[in-house]
Amino acid sequence: MSVRVLAFARLRELLGAARDVQLPPGSTTGDLWELLASSCADLRGFASSTRIARNGHLVTASEMLGEGDEIALLPPVGGG
Repeated sequence: MSVRVLAFARLRELLGAARDVQLPPGSTTGDLWELLASSCADLRGFASSTRIARNGHLVTASEMLGEGDEIALLPPVGGG
């Protein structure tokens, strides 16, 4: 199956522009994270602080993915 991955802030610097990623059916957001981290070791340092949204809704690493899902990788945000 194919999902669209969008990364923001520092994660975008590491992963680059939005891309389509191929995963086996039955994959989870955690599986997607591991696939991305296997090609970008620096991504692993952001595992505990990154939130994942599936089609606009925050989800956990056990969330099942579906064909055509849009996944956003959201790093922590500071402000003031």
